[in-house]
Amino acid sequence: QVTLVESGGGEVQAGGSLRLTCTAAGFTFTDYSMQWSRRVPGGERERIALVTRNSETTNYAESVKGRFTISRDNAKNTVYLQMNNLKPEDTAVYYCNPALPIGTPNYWGHGTQVTVSP
Repeated sequence: QVTLVESGGGEVQAGGSLRLTCTAAGFTFTDYSMQWSRRVPGGERERIALVTRNSETTNYAESVKGRFTISRDNAKNTVYLQMNNLKPEDTAVYYCNPALPIGTPNYWGHGTQVTVSP
C-alpha cells in the first residue's frame, strides 16, 4: 500500500520560511522522480518542483524558482521542500508524490497546509 505523508506546513508571515517533509512508503522510492504540487482553494493543482531519482536534476515552476529548493534522502524515503521568502500567493495545500507520466493515476496524501499572511 502506497502512503505519502506530508508535514511541516503552518502559518508564517510574508518573507518567512518553512521546510516541508514528505515520507513515502509502499513503493521503490529510488525508481521514481518525486515532485511537490500545490492547490489553492477552488484552483487547479500546480506542480512546483521535481527532483530526479538520484538528485541529478531539479526543476521548478517559475512561480517558485529561486525561492524554493527540493531535495530528497533516498535512505529515508523522504523528499523535502525548503521554502524561503514566502509570499501570500504561496498559500495552498502542498502535496508530494511520484512524478508519473501524464494521464497515469497517481497517489496522493492528505497534504500540508501553508498559509502566508501579508
